[in-house]
Amino acid sequence: MSHTDELVELQVTGMHCNNCALSVHKILEKKGLEDVYVDFANEEVKFRTHDAAAIPQIVKDIEGLGYKVREADIPYRDKFYEKIENKFLFSLIFTVPLFLHMLLPFHWLHNPYVQLALCLPVFILGCFHFGKSAFNSLKNGIPNMDVLIFIGSSAAFIYSLVGTFQHLGSEYLFYETSATIITLVLLGNVLEKRSVSQTTSAVRDLVKFQEVKATKMVDGNAVIIPSNEIQVGDTLVVNTGEKIPADGEVIWGEASVNEAMITGESIPVEKNKYDQVIGGTIIEKGNIHMLATKVGKQTVLSQIIELMKRAQASKPTIQKLGDKVAAIFVPVVISISLLTFGLAYLVFDLAFQKALLNAIAVLVISCPCAMGLATPTAVMVGLGRAAKNGILIKGGNTLEELAKLKYMVFDKTGTLTSGNFKIKKLDVLDLTDQEVRSIIWGIESYSNHPIAKSLVNELSKQDKTKIIFTKVLEEKGVGMSATDADGNAYKFGSKHILNANEEAGDYSLFLKKNNHLIARIAIEDEIKPEAATLINTLKQLNIVPVLLSGDQQKKCDELASTLGITEVYAEKLPDQKLAIIEQFKHKGKTAMVGDGINDAPALTLSDVGISMSNASQIAIQSAEVVLLKSDLKAIDFMLRIGRHTLLTIKQNLFWAFFYNVVAIPVAALGFLNPMVGALTMAFSDVIVIGNSIRLKTKSL
Repeated sequence: MSHTDELVELQVTGMHCNNCALSVHKILEKKGLEDVYVDFANEEVKFRTHDAAAIPQIVKDIEGLGYKVREADIPYRDKFYEKIENKFLFSLIFTVPLFLHMLLPFHWLHNPYVQLALCLPVFILGCFHFGKSAFNSLKNGIPNMDVLIFIGSSAAFIYSLVGTFQHLGSEYLFYETSATIITLVLLGNVLEKRSVSQTTSAVRDLVKFQEVKATKMVDGNAVIIPSNEIQVGDTLVVNTGEKIPADGEVIWGEASVNEAMITGESIPVEKNKYDQVIGGTIIEKGNIHMLATKVGKQTVLSQIIELMKRAQASKPTIQKLGDKVAAIFVPVVISISLLTFGLAYLVFDLAFQKALLNAIAVLVISCPCAMGLATPTAVMVGLGRAAKNGILIKGGNTLEELAKLKYMVFDKTGTLTSGNFKIKKLDVLDLTDQEVRSIIWGIESYSNHPIAKSLVNELSKQDKTKIIFTKVLEEKGVGMSATDADGNAYKFGSKHILNANEEAGDYSLFLKKNNHLIARIAIEDEIKPEAATLINTLKQLNIVPVLLSGDQQKKCDELASTLGITEVYAEKLPDQKLAIIEQFKHKGKTAMVGDGINDAPALTLSDVGISMSNASQIAIQSAEVVLLKSDLKAIDFMLRIGRHTLLTIKQNLFWAFFYNVVAIPVAALGFLNPMVGALTMAFSDVIVIGNSIRLKTKSL
């Protein structure tokens, strides 16, 4: 357990579905805790509290629900008797001979006291495993599936116990029913646990990248330390084949680094002195010394893992239906079970044993967990597959939004175009050509905009001097303002800096000195090779592509005409972009694809903000989807992931509802033995999870 300021992080084991997470969430909210976050698959619980002294009591309350709280970041191994696999094997040893007495002619197996002796250890195990959880869930007002299992197995056991001590004969003995219910549900739990762990494999794979040893230089000597002991400012040595242990900067050497675990791109990236490197990536060739700049939870990889965990725990709208049904499911099933017994025994005059078996069958065949697992398992696999392909989706609800998109709005620069600009034409009205280039190089070096980066890159190769400014200000969608050491004021930007009497012509960028126009620049930008394919794909998916840019109308029209985009909005400032996004949102679900600071408000306002990998930090924070590689093919893959995940959720929910709607009446009418019911229930969860796991490999 660790708590910095008021944030408390707990590792909680024993949660196996969304219903479990819901019970923990509810008890924490009742205590007035804030920012409650419960992730059953990754066994994490987080919350904020103003009273650190209350934490031990909170831990007690969580453990009172039947779960175990352990220290965060400290490896924990279940004790032998706590492992669900061992509980299943223990109960199986006693249940098999008890079950076989119906098939084998061993008279001693028919002895009621032998059957009691075989059933008792399994029943006691069931009481501890299911009974404790059932009691605590009832106490907290959120009855779970264990209530149904406990009532069903207890009813069969107690009825058999009465039959044994009153010598009522073999027709009153249902010990095998009680033991088999417990054993088969434990089997279901084993399969469920293993299946759920497969749905979270993407996060666990990323966590493995963090588990690495580091070579630290101390007084000229190389010392091996665990990565969690690295501190900011440490000098680390990384050689061919080794993982980079933390985020940092190369201070010596060069290397080819495989960044596929971050971007999904298998081609190595060349790193030289002063280049940034990311913890967890692998050096395929070369040797470097690096300075650690970010460690622990500040690293890119840690933030991606945290983002994925939070995304996997967030609920799509479609899940609300499943949650509502699951919340009232157990009381409804118990009512149906009691009604089944009452009608069978009192109205239809069935034997007491038969009426009881029908009622037990109703309890053990019903499965609220299938509904609780239907959505989160599909979301986990969908988000995991997207992440492995360099697409970070920040929430399960985003997957649902992606599947319902009607419009996709693109910024032009750095999105549909490569962002590699060249000066096509420079019209110098005052000063010399060299002076103008030096001013532009100097002023644009303060901006992160793709055009600025391209101009700096081009001018730095041509010119050897740049003007140094004492004061620089960037205005979104307009341009840069700067002041030099002599007090001269410069402006460099779009036609919005021009006065009414100044001609823009065919130029897109303008330079002013002391409010006097001194140069005009025409630039050209190449279209990304995959842009046309993406626009065609969107049209096939009935998503309308829209171009929304601050660039000149003429340039936007040319680009739109080339790509086949019919809706074009050019020369728009950030506030105008917002108004246009708002208009589209009223017509249907709208995504915005952008990369610059000026796109951040539009990314936030849209239903789904999609940020390119080379985007500014503010654009990445504003977006719901971050493409870790700038290839536009990733958008096509992202849309397909969204659609297939939503389809999988619908399939899962259909199965969960259909199974319960059909199975409960069949059991109530007496067509199902409780043991068959327990087996069917155990596998209904596995079917739902198995369908979700298909998302990992199915063709999209």
